[in-house]
Amino acid sequence: MSITSTSPLAAANVRPARDAVYVAFAGNGFAFAAWASRIPDTKAELGLTSGRLGMLLLALSAGAVIGLPSSGWLAGRYGAAGTVRLGLAALLAGVAAIAIGIDVTGSVPIVAAGLFAAGLGTGVWDVGMNLEGASVERRLGRNLMSRFHAAFSAGTVVSALIGAGLAWAEVPIGAHLAVAAMLVAVAVLPATKAFLPRIDPDGSAPDESHRPSVLSAWREPRTILIGVLVLIAAFTEGTANDWLSVAMVEGHDLPSWAGVLGFAAFLTCMTFGRVVGTNLLDRYGRLAVLRVLLTLAGFGCLLVVYGNVPLAYAGAAIWGVGVSLGFPVGMSAAADDTARAPARMAVVSTIGYTAFLAGPPLLGFLGDHVGVLRALLAVGAGLVIALAVVPAVREPR
Repeated sequence: MSITSTSPLAAANVRPARDAVYVAFAGNGFAFAAWASRIPDTKAELGLTSGRLGMLLLALSAGAVIGLPSSGWLAGRYGAAGTVRLGLAALLAGVAAIAIGIDVTGSVPIVAAGLFAAGLGTGVWDVGMNLEGASVERRLGRNLMSRFHAAFSAGTVVSALIGAGLAWAEVPIGAHLAVAAMLVAVAVLPATKAFLPRIDPDGSAPDESHRPSVLSAWREPRTILIGVLVLIAAFTEGTANDWLSVAMVEGHDLPSWAGVLGFAAFLTCMTFGRVVGTNLLDRYGRLAVLRVLLTLAGFGCLLVVYGNVPLAYAGAAIWGVGVSLGFPVGMSAAADDTARAPARMAVVSTIGYTAFLAGPPLLGFLGDHVGVLRALLAVGAGLVIALAVVPAVREPR
């Protein structure tokens, strides 16, 4: 991302939007981790095998992937604020169905339908808040995307710790998710009013008739390679989100709440990596930083699988640091060109979220055959490919 100078007055005008983006990211993370922290309990409550749990989680990913292709068009038509609001509405509807499916009917199809709606909303919301974050970055002339994603991670940490406590107290899953979703709505909806107006950097209204189409972005090699990197980063992160707590419980013979603490350690260190990542990226550049961090992610995964319990917790922490910048750097790279940012971000997000579509059933299938803990080794194979395509995110000259 090219850095431009910004006057103090202009920066002051952008700061409310910057703070609103932090709220949007934190709220998204809080909502996600409320569900993720109760996955082991959901597995037990519905009597699911690892394979059937993987298929259930597929519904969440399918909703996100189906929603993403239209997110670029929605962002172009309704702006980032409108896109986030639409995503939040779908998420709330999905959470209501999940709560009913788990606590009232015990119905896997109803839970799957709720996860699909929640995934649809999350995918649309994700593109909207990343697009707004990229706009704020450009206006302030600073690399802030990793810190926005740190707010997402901070939201997940707080929510995961709350989830661990509620799981220990045996609070019903549906009640937990419903309250979490309402708290998120109360925080995020007012924040979107502070998003930047839909104007181009020269102060004029955007000309929608000349806005590049999403289809044209699919023909750009660099955009596709960035998407591949984001896909693997999403797979590495999503595998931990969906399966780390289950792997700690089943692979290291821990109680449910202790498995969730391993997940919380992962999220805490991922948050730390995103907070300090801004300075690292400014000093060393995207390429060098990502090469080191992706290598660390692979090492942390190996510790989780092959280490004893203390080393597994350390591995979860290292895994979190290692994967911290892959997704946010990919989003920033997709938005390097202001005019093509919505189209490219939609393409990169669509490719990236394919990991969430393929990851749950893949890990579930492997978990049924080699155990959930050993199934985590699939992450390492993906990271080798990620290291090969990292040069695609290099800053423009």
